[in-house]
Amino acid sequence: MDILIVGVGGQGTLLASRVLGKYALDKGFDVKLSEVHGMAQRGGSVMTYVRIGEKIASPIIDEGQADLILAFEKLEALRYAHYLKEGGEVLYSTQEIMPMPVVTGAAEYPQGIEALLHGTGVDALSLALQAGNAKAANSVMLGALCKKMGLDRQAFEEALLASIPQKTVEMNKKAFELGFAAV
Repeated sequence: MDILIVGVGGQGTLLASRVLGKYALDKGFDVKLSEVHGMAQRGGSVMTYVRIGEKIASPIIDEGQADLILAFEKLEALRYAHYLKEGGEVLYSTQEIMPMPVVTGAAEYPQGIEALLHGTGVDALSLALQAGNAKAANSVMLGALCKKMGLDRQAFEEALLASIPQKTVEMNKKAFELGFAAV
């Protein structure tokens, strides 16, 4: 399984890749991760390759080879859609984070992205706020991913909870549950 996780710096994409990697390792699979940070500290694009299987040699996913794209922002899903293989799936947050050219007025945020993605959209930001904090949107998306892929819910949730600070467990647990129920 080749999964591309994309988003904007600060959205928790790197944590999400580590949780998915932990889950796969706990299930006895070989896992390779590769992170591309770009301008992550400035709200730029972030991409992580997650490859899971019996024996994985390379951490890199070639264009047209991803089984699934997990996107924490819908424009980022569109930006990396060419990585999706024929028959692959896109699971994306409907959140819109304006890139700098849009903020400065030099460009407009594209309209109609959902129609181009042909994927499953989740209102992760609203669900995260319902759970208690906008920063829990990544946990919402992980819950949605767990359901979408038919993964072992208890084991996946345990991988998540083992990867976050203890003081945020209840909030992230609720966010995960809301994401799971949203798909």
